[in-house]
Amino acid sequence: MSSEKKLAIKGAVWTIASYGSSQVIRFGSNLILTRLLLPELFGLMGLAYVFITGIHLFTDIGLTPSIIQNKRGEEPEFLNTAWTMQIIRSIVVWLFLILITWPVANFYEEPRLLWLIPIISINTLIGGFKSTAVATLERKMTVKPVVIFELGIQFVSTVVMIVWAWFDRSIWAILAGGFSASLIELVWSHLLIPGKSNRFAWDRQSAKEIFSYGKWIFLSTILFFLCSQADRLVLGKIFTLTMLGIYGIAFTLGDMPRQVMIAVASRVIFPSISMLAELPREELRAKILKNRNLILIPLAIGLAIFVSFGDQLILLLYRKEYVAASWMMPILALGIWHTTLHNLMGSCLLAVGKSQYGAMGNLATFLSISIGIPVGYHFMGNLGAVIAVAVGDIPTYLVTTYGLWKEGLTCFWQDLQLTVLFLGVLGSILWCRVAFGFGLPIDKISPMDLIPINQLFQ
Repeated sequence: MSSEKKLAIKGAVWTIASYGSSQVIRFGSNLILTRLLLPELFGLMGLAYVFITGIHLFTDIGLTPSIIQNKRGEEPEFLNTAWTMQIIRSIVVWLFLILITWPVANFYEEPRLLWLIPIISINTLIGGFKSTAVATLERKMTVKPVVIFELGIQFVSTVVMIVWAWFDRSIWAILAGGFSASLIELVWSHLLIPGKSNRFAWDRQSAKEIFSYGKWIFLSTILFFLCSQADRLVLGKIFTLTMLGIYGIAFTLGDMPRQVMIAVASRVIFPSISMLAELPREELRAKILKNRNLILIPLAIGLAIFVSFGDQLILLLYRKEYVAASWMMPILALGIWHTTLHNLMGSCLLAVGKSQYGAMGNLATFLSISIGIPVGYHFMGNLGAVIAVAVGDIPTYLVTTYGLWKEGLTCFWQDLQLTVLFLGVLGSILWCRVAFGFGLPIDKISPMDLIPINQLFQ
């Protein structure tokens, strides 16, 4: 077995284990906080983070992917130039967040955003000074210290949130958790690689290479924000804050399997394919298809079970105020299948230097979601809006498939076979569930969720 394959397998194991642990922490904290805090507060934080995340993505020039992919990614002057650019970017992001605060609060008619967004933006300034060590470790596929680093930050910040919420059941508990995470990340990141530290530097050639590689990533991340946050941007005007908070809970839980796959794609597939990018395309394609089955076959079975019984998890563990999340989550989780297919192969295109397909796919998905949510809501109320979110990124899959065909890395027939497997397993489980009298996962949907709110008062 080659050293690259050993690193890839080890990295995949650590990544899956870490994200499994991360989701356990996330789910546990979510469960506790929903008993201590009102749904409205989750909706308010979700709305604020739409714009905070958006400005971050609108200024992304692909610093981490550049360090991983560039041949000079371990040279001190390259790393220090990237670190300097990161600090400059954090200041720009902070200024933008301050500038947009009043227009956003005014548009959504929510005065609490006037102080909430500026407070959260402090984390951006802190994060700008974190070390490039994480990117260096990911470049070498040295996943273990990165996993410990991220889980440690998550655990401590979660404890801070829960303890604060226990004594003060306000939005400040969530803010305290985020602030503690930023501080720990800043200090710990500079201790990850002993003896190596960042300093201010500016190498013109390094900056040029980063900008050259990052131009499509910059466009892609702008469009990624639009397509990934379009649901909250539109639903923020359609749903009440309470319903938006419930949707956020459903989305967070339903999205857990996808987050694991994204982690595998970015930490394992992207760097490992980058190492093999010079191989003839047919040989590279054969390696990709062989290893892809090892990921997607277990996912097909696990996701089918998750979609079939996820509603029971919410009904069992959450208070009755969150019952609507029980029908939302299975629908949103169903959309993970096609999302995972294009996420895994999108990383392969990025590794061979073809980042333009990701940008085009994100644009198509943004248009699909932006149009689909209002149309779905008009005809089927909340149910139609949630379905539109679940199927919204199918255009990205189509664009990615086209890009793979153009680059000689097509995997359409493998996708088709695996999709038949997924649907077959899902259909069998749902048939058994109905046969044993448990009904379908969306049986708890209320008639009110099928009617747009503006029609209720006509």
